[in-house]
Amino acid sequence: MSNSMGGFIDMLPEDCLSTILSFTSPTDTFRSSMVSSTFHSAAESDVVWETFLPADYKDVLSMVVTPLAFTTKKELFLCLCNPVLIDGGRKSFKLEKLSGKISYMLSAKELSISSQNDPMQWTWKSIPQSRFSEVAELRATSWLEIHGKIKTQILSPNTTYGAYLIMKISNRAYGLDSIPSEMSIEVGNKVYNGMTYLRHEDGKKQQMECLFYRNRTEVLRKRVVEGIERIPSEREDGWMEIELGEFFSGESYEEVKMSFMEVKGYQSKGGLILEGIEIRPKNDE
Repeated sequence: MSNSMGGFIDMLPEDCLSTILSFTSPTDTFRSSMVSSTFHSAAESDVVWETFLPADYKDVLSMVVTPLAFTTKKELFLCLCNPVLIDGGRKSFKLEKLSGKISYMLSAKELSISSQNDPMQWTWKSIPQSRFSEVAELRATSWLEIHGKIKTQILSPNTTYGAYLIMKISNRAYGLDSIPSEMSIEVGNKVYNGMTYLRHEDGKKQQMECLFYRNRTEVLRKRVVEGIERIPSEREDGWMEIELGEFFSGESYEEVKMSFMEVKGYQSKGGLILEGIEIRPKNDE
């Protein structure tokens, strides 16, 4: 910005600058606040940060488990850039700092899991690595089925979202990678399919199981619906994630159905630790 242009802008009333900044983005506003003292003052205005908050932010605040401490809309925005537990601790809510777009995580308790109340198949426990009070650990089952759903009206409009299964694989895990698990995202009449292997980090164990079950695995794989093969990846918070698929949150309100299943191998499996499903904007990654 030239000195003459900067001087002209500094002559504008502060409320006018605040109005201009409210039509930009959080990133642009953070940058503009460093241009001059006039911009800095305008960039602190509630008028600006109110526009970066979700339209239903008051509803979100009414569901927060632990009340947030803030005195300005900017402070509230920054508070919400860190995950906050809502809805009795069954979900977490977050704003992406660069764009202000909305992310959610559905806890394992918020999901529909086959036989989730059978203590012989699932154990519910607290672990310090999770933001939620409980996670689900698979003890033993031959039928693994996990479903979640979310409505697009609580997400940011005109945004491409990814849905991610957040999990760990315990050292005692077995039978999880004998056959690919199937994943799908369903929005209206559109269905997107994918598949993945829940690989254990123990390479030697994988090789032994592969050699022992090779023929059976090839037969079982043919039962799986073909789709994009996804690979689990490590997260900064110590968990692993698998992308279940993506969808577009448009102007119309729709229900998004997400699923993760391994129901065609019939072999016993265990050792999956499930935290939940995260739904976040893809263009902010």
